[in-house]
Amino acid sequence: MFKLPDLGYAFDALEPHIDAKTMEIHYTKHHQTYVDKLNDAIKKMGAEDKAGNNDMGYLIGLLSDLDSVPEDVRAAVRNNGGGHANHSFFWDVMSPDGGGEPKGELAEEIDKTFGSFDDFKAKFKEAAVARFGSGWAWLCFQDKKLHICSTPNQDSTIMEDKNHAPLLGLDVWEHAYYLKYQNKRPDYIDAWWNVVKWGQVEKYLGMLAN
Repeated sequence: MFKLPDLGYAFDALEPHIDAKTMEIHYTKHHQTYVDKLNDAIKKMGAEDKAGNNDMGYLIGLLSDLDSVPEDVRAAVRNNGGGHANHSFFWDVMSPDGGGEPKGELAEEIDKTFGSFDDFKAKFKEAAVARFGSGWAWLCFQDKKLHICSTPNQDSTIMEDKNHAPLLGLDVWEHAYYLKYQNKRPDYIDAWWNVVKWGQVEKYLGMLAN
């Protein structure tokens, strides 16, 4: 069955950019709730064996083909499966040693697509700020190209196309930033760049581009 992934860093490790209390609540309460409700849906499907021990490949398969999920649990899988997948990805692209700028192929692709790293950040911020209510902003790789998009609620980019793969994602639900930044989402976005784990994003691009 599904379970919380290992964060790999302490709740206070991303201070001062993301505060310890927000990290603790976000991880142990919000993410845990998505996991619990996803597991309830999996049990109703009788798919415990398929889910295995946190088999993210199985989950990605469900999210990329929601029409195949029984109608009585489809919304639960969409919302909570999306929440588990998105948050597992989110924790993995942040690090206390993050920040700076991307390198190598990723840097080249960003410059080619957006003009410069600063232009990329401005466009990404625009997408994150413009997402009304709750959702996510993404840097994705599709059809051998980078692009920026956003999704509502806990929707994953792969729900519309299994080849619409995220490289970097930012949670813009209020629970991700409200304790420290209150209603100032733009300030949260600006601070978040200091913890982005560009090496991980570069690995994702390498896996998809080759």
